[in-house]
Formats: sequence, C-alpha cells, structure tokens
Amino acid sequence: MNNSSIQHRPCWRPVEANLKSRLGTALLGIPLLILLVGWGSSRLFAAVLFVLTIAALREYFLMVFPGRRQEQSIGMVFGGAVSLALFVPGWIEAGAGLSLALVICFSIYLFIAGRLEEKLIRLSWTLLGGLYLGFLFPHWVLLFRMPRGRGWVFFVLLVVMGGDSVAYFVGKRFGVRKLLPDISPGKTVEGVWGYMIGSLIAGFLGAWFLLPELAWLETLALSLCLSVLGQVGDLFESWIKRVFAVKDSGSFLPGHGGLLDRLDSLIFPAVFTSLYLKVFHP
Repeated sequence: MNNSSIQHRPCWRPVEANLKSRLGTALLGIPLLILLVGWGSSRLFAAVLFVLTIAALREYFLMVFPGRRQEQSIGMVFGGAVSLALFVPGWIEAGAGLSLALVICFSIYLFIAGRLEEKLIRLSWTLLGGLYLGFLFPHWVLLFRMPRGRGWVFFVLLVVMGGDSVAYFVGKRFGVRKLLPDISPGKTVEGVWGYMIGSLIAGFLGAWFLLPELAWLETLALSLCLSVLGQVGDLFESWIKRVFAVKDSGSFLPGHGGLLDRLDSLIFPAVFTSLYLKVFHP
C-alpha cells in the first residue's frame, strides 16, 4: 500500500500545482477584466486591447521565427499596423488599411534575403499571424463599441470562459477519449461535452442578468455557437504550436502558459458575435 501511495503522488502534484496557478491568475485577472469592461472608457478598452495584441503578436512571432529578428519585427509591425485600422476609429477604413499593409508586406518580402521558397513560406506565416491576431482579435473593440456593447462583451466572455472552466475539470476527471491527439493531446471528447454544458449554463445566466431581451432560443443557439467557436479557436492555436513543437506560446500567465494560450479561444467568438449583431441586431 505504501508503494502504491508513493506512485500516485507524483501524478497529482503537477495537476494540483497547475490548478493553484490557474486560480491565482484568475483571482488577479478577473476583477481587473470586470473593471475594464464594466467601467472603462472606450479609449481605455481599445488601448488595453492594443497592448495585448502587440504582446500576443510578439509571442506568435517568437514561436514561428525563433532567432530571426528581422522576420519577427516585420510581422509585429504588419500585425500592429493592421490592428490600428480597427482600434482607432476614423483613422482609416479597415479594408483600406488592410490592403495597404498587405501591399507593403508583400513588397518587403520580395527584397529580403533568402531562397525563394523559404521567403514565400516565411511570408505565409507572417500573413497568418498578422491577420489572426492583428485583424481578428481587435473585433473585441468593435463588439465593445456596439449598442449594449459592454453587456455583449460580458456575455461572450462568460460563455467562453465558463465553458473552458467546466471543460478543464470534466476533462481532468472523466476525460478518456482523445479528440484530436495530433493537434491537442490533452483535449478529450468528454471535455468537449463539458465545455458545451458549461457554456449553456453561463449563457443563460449571462442573458438573464446582462441581456434580458434575448429570447431563450436565441440564447441557446448563441451559447452553442460560441462554445463551438471557442473550442475551434483553441484547437487552431494548438495546431500552430504542434507545428513548431512547443507546449505553450509563452509563460506570461501562470497556469495558462502564454498570453496567446489564453486569448486563442476568445478570438473566433468575438468575430462571430460582432458580425451577428450587425446582421440581426443593427
């Protein structure tokens, strides 16, 4: 019995340590997030999101271009320039800003040193990072600026973060069947169901307190869509990490890994919700 006890202890210690780190990060980050969304001005919200975008771009380009400072710099400038068209209202139309940034990026890569095929591959990774983080992530600012924007931001955050939290515990306790082991070895089918249940509960609670005008059927559909998109976004970032053989995008957030590891599940839901509101709640 003593031997079996000794054998089991090392298995639980990493989980317990990781859980403590996650809880510590949440206890610090969630109150700040509530203050920012609930009482921060539109300019402050945009400024904080811009800083987060630059930090996430840095993590991404350090991951895909290790030791290549030229490509890292080009990628961060490209992503930052694309994001400014969304962060600064009235500065430049988003489509025009994106088009100009693409032309400049294409031109720069045409003249940098390297084999033709290698340059094209590096350009592809630069475009992916710049569009993924520089263009899609700032949709949170577009969502914030919409009518009832604060309520919608809180609603999406509740659905995604609530689902993620339930999925973490369900996956650790009941997870057996791997979902996509080549992309994310830790994700399980049971965790997916836990995520969806957690998202539904959080969605109905969020709609009740924040968006009482939403019908129950719309709340159900939105919560399910956001749940799926949150998990797809998480898997998409995991796919990038697997290609470059890294476990975490960084170590910025204890218990979560890098900043990008925390933002990945929030990007696709923000894009979907901002477009959904333009069409169905103009």
